[in-house]
Amino acid sequence: MTEWSGGRIQSASGTPKFKRKSAAMARWRKYIIGICTIAVVGLLGAACFFFWPHALPEVQASKAQPTGAELIARGEYLTVAADCAACHTTKSGKAFAGGLAFKLPFGTIYSPNITPDKTVGIGDWSDAEFVRAMRSGVGKHGEDLYPAFPYTSYALLSTDDILAIRAYLTTLAPVTEAAPENALAFPFNQRPLMRGWKLLFVPRGPFEPDPARDKIWNDGAYLVEALAHCGECHTPRGLMFQRKQGVALSGGDVDGWKAWNITPDKEYGLGNWSDEQIAGMLSAGHAKGRGVAAGPMREAIDLSLSKLPTSDIDAIVAYLRTVPAVAGDPDIKAVRRKEEELSAASTPVSSDTQPGKQIYAGACASCHGWDGEGQFNPRAAIVGGHALSDPTASNVVRVVLQGSSDHGAAPGRTMPSFAKIYSDEDVAALANYVVEHFSGRTGTVTAKQISEAR
Repeated sequence: MTEWSGGRIQSASGTPKFKRKSAAMARWRKYIIGICTIAVVGLLGAACFFFWPHALPEVQASKAQPTGAELIARGEYLTVAADCAACHTTKSGKAFAGGLAFKLPFGTIYSPNITPDKTVGIGDWSDAEFVRAMRSGVGKHGEDLYPAFPYTSYALLSTDDILAIRAYLTTLAPVTEAAPENALAFPFNQRPLMRGWKLLFVPRGPFEPDPARDKIWNDGAYLVEALAHCGECHTPRGLMFQRKQGVALSGGDVDGWKAWNITPDKEYGLGNWSDEQIAGMLSAGHAKGRGVAAGPMREAIDLSLSKLPTSDIDAIVAYLRTVPAVAGDPDIKAVRRKEEELSAASTPVSSDTQPGKQIYAGACASCHGWDGEGQFNPRAAIVGGHALSDPTASNVVRVVLQGSSDHGAAPGRTMPSFAKIYSDEDVAALANYVVEHFSGRTGTVTAKQISEAR
């Protein structure tokens, strides 16, 4: 049933027909683009079926490779730096037994068991098979692996380092627990399609040090680009889910969390951060005036970056100072109100944000303070972070719903989850109030978005 309204045909639901038609056309365009993309990748996959390196490589460690306990220690350090535990261990599961879910737009991928169990782990893998998986994204039986496993970065690792990681993993306790089967929609469940994707986007050789740079810079480049694989989260993705290297490290999205711009841009990235602030965020998860890490970044810090030697952190800082600066979305540029404006009475509230202010007063201010500087410890100091300047409040919403803690839920390092306490409307009002109070921007969070975020 329709009616004429203001020169437009309008449905009984109040939605103009031409708008619905435009939306339908947009959906069809999206489908057509997706189908064409899949077709192109499929053709590339078919074309390189016999050319992508599925054959086992010849593997031999260099003469500089340590042996015995020194090799195992080197492998443990590399495994920590590569943050393997974060992806291959569930919060309630056994170390490296896999099963962690990666929810993607086209389905769910589960990380595999990488303990030395010979049935469901990698206990019967050869060194060559392990190197091939890390470099080429190919499993033991020749199956193409999905790039939730960051082999696009690990391809840059040296053979010695891959073999050292392998040596350390063989010392772990085997766990006979198989990861769940992946649940991907057709045609993404067709692994051979990955061959075309890999031909386009996987590096074809290990990292080469820049002779014009010093050792600190080259160590930092190796950590950022290869071992710690920072670009996998902090670089935006293109239509084919590839990293957009032209804007590398300018920010990305991970399971609904935003990974911020870490280029030297002074407005959008780390350009105005001191070396001490960057190092503090990497090693401790917080830096004065720059907020705190949460979500996947906090996990990476707790399980990996915080365990690295100071020399590695300094090298990462040195390298990040030199990558190309990239501007970002003006809506998520880190801004903050003046200190004198950060008080309980400073932010005018509307009927929409008044409930948010009341929630902040009752549940948040006692730890974070009205000025955001933290009442008890540095980790509660949230002021100055990118998250509080984002009108969509993606990270604020998720930390409110999920909480934030290390794996041991240590006292003073834990924020509880409020998902069961507050409604969708409450969390939306709180997120919008927090954004407006600390940055002066207007939050755009809706109850529907909170429901989806849950």
